Amino acid sequence: MERPTKVGAPGALARAAKPALTVLPFLILFLCASLLPDWMMKVPQAWTVPFIDWTNAVIDHLREDALFGLFSFRDFTRWIAELITWPLALVEGLLVSGFPDFGIPAMPWVMTAGLCGVLGWALRDWRLGTLAAGCVAYMAIFGKWELSMITLSVVLVAAPIAGSIGFLLGIMAVKKPWFEAVIVPLLNVLQSLPHFSYLIPIAVFIGVGHKAGTIATIIFAIPPMARLTILGLKGIAEEIREAGKMAGCTRFQMLWMVEIPAARQALLVGVNQVIMQCLAMVVIASFVGARGLGHDLLFRLQSLKIGQALESGVAIVLMAIVLDQLSRAAAEKQPSHLADNVSWLARFPFLSAAIAVCGVSLLLSAITPYASVWPDELTLSTAPLWDGLVDWITLYFFDPLQYFRDAMLLYVLIPVRGLFQQIPWTAMVALVAVAGWSLGGVRLALVVSGFVLFIAFAGFWERSLITAYMVAVAVMLCVLIGLPVGIWASKTDRRAKMAKLWCDTFQTFPSFIYLIPVIMLFKVGDVAAISAIIIYAMIPIIRYTVFGLRNVPQDIVEAGITSGCTERQLLWNIRLPLAFPEIMLGINQTIMFALFMVIIAAFIGTKDIGQEIFRALTFNDAGKGLVLGLCVAFMGLTADKLITAWSAERKSRLGLA
Repeated sequence: MERPTKVGAPGALARAAKPALTVLPFLILFLCASLLPDWMMKVPQAWTVPFIDWTNAVIDHLREDALFGLFSFRDFTRWIAELITWPLALVEGLLVSGFPDFGIPAMPWVMTAGLCGVLGWALRDWRLGTLAAGCVAYMAIFGKWELSMITLSVVLVAAPIAGSIGFLLGIMAVKKPWFEAVIVPLLNVLQSLPHFSYLIPIAVFIGVGHKAGTIATIIFAIPPMARLTILGLKGIAEEIREAGKMAGCTRFQMLWMVEIPAARQALLVGVNQVIMQCLAMVVIASFVGARGLGHDLLFRLQSLKIGQALESGVAIVLMAIVLDQLSRAAAEKQPSHLADNVSWLARFPFLSAAIAVCGVSLLLSAITPYASVWPDELTLSTAPLWDGLVDWITLYFFDPLQYFRDAMLLYVLIPVRGLFQQIPWTAMVALVAVAGWSLGGVRLALVVSGFVLFIAFAGFWERSLITAYMVAVAVMLCVLIGLPVGIWASKTDRRAKMAKLWCDTFQTFPSFIYLIPVIMLFKVGDVAAISAIIIYAMIPIIRYTVFGLRNVPQDIVEAGITSGCTERQLLWNIRLPLAFPEIMLGINQTIMFALFMVIIAAFIGTKDIGQEIFRALTFNDAGKGLVLGLCVAFMGLTADKLITAWSAERKSRLGLA
């Protein structure tokens, strides 16, 4: 009698052996690092490729040499920047400065608040209208009106321009496959570049000032609109296009009357993303002279005036919440139709309300100046409260926080940093190459190993390892905290809605805001920087965990319940394994968020690539700034491509693709 064999055992063994074989070359090189020659540990200086010199040579050519003997590229970009000043001046005149040459004052603050309230009411309901009006009123009452309106004017100018450019690029990519093949990799890199990498070329070709910050904001906000346009137009059901063809639509009619209306939802989500990206960038653009709340916040942080910085931070957060909620409401609102015989007032109730708000506001402004400009003597301030809170924390929690900070540095961060700094560049290339080959074949292996080789041969391997250590520690802590929170929130509808609300709210905050509480608690250094990264980057892991667990096929869950599984068995044996591909995508986004934040956290004292980017910005070294930005982008893209490939393979194996 033959001995029975276990069906599927070889396959299980092969699946278990695959990850081990993937990391085996890395482990061999890492553990044998002391035996390796110097060139396998660190790229010799003679091998460094002069990417910075090449980039600076191209930039110098564009800056100095005339195109067609007429003008240089810098002349062209500065001419474009001058065009931006016109709409900026118009919107700023309406909101804050008025038009003194014509004797026309700016809109009264009560008018702006009232119109925002009517807009929120029209897009959703009275609750959103009250929120919008209240947030705008806060900016006036707390003395942030002029700064807030300057920031808002940049967003109102930059968002339509960025949205239009991204929309046209998306259409071209969908209609021209060759253009899509060119633009999509470029969009991937642009969306992975740190914020500051956009600022240095802007400073070179446009200079510094308010218009330079506006141009940087426009460029930064283009990629999400382009990507969502491509996604929306490609996601249209083929039946809709067939109906358009049967109706005799021309190519132009098909695009504007069939495809774009069908992709409306994705396009409006793109508009929301453009607005939020504009607000995020306009704060950071204060480094190249953009006026407004970002410049004020930067000045207060540099002066360590935490209370005043928090006031500006609250104004930025409230503006972000209002813009996010209004644009989300616009994306969710469906077109409505009325009968032909209704009155004008019934047909246009919100327009009528807006006209009434304008009339009442002008009347109030004529009666009392308080309705036009909130007086300084009535301005409220919470700065003493926040400064008192900082003093209280310093007085009563200084020793515990100092012990925690020192313990984290001595027993966690410094050992982990030392471990990362010992990684040979050859070991990392071997790891990503083998991982790419096992997940996506030779092509993926060449792409991801090319990213790592660029970082190594650019001459910033040591700085990149410090950045990688900070991101790795932050992501690990994000997973340890965010995964249990996501599991807890996924258990009921109420918890899931609450988690979504908190994630949506925190995701609207510009990244600079997260520096304020960590400076209050930990001053400056690696502990403060990693704490800021954790707060900022934890949102995706919670969001994707909730999404993955709540979208496990119900029939599979019911089969587990029928088999007698307990709640714990359902979670560990059914829900988590099936949701794991989505959770990994959340970790992927967490890595990208952490890379963005680690560069901003260099503002409070780190010694990684972020510090080098700040130096490049200080010395106006565009070549160095761009190469460093590409190093950060390639770190993120390496993780993104590997995790995305693994997630797709896992979904396919589970039958969830």
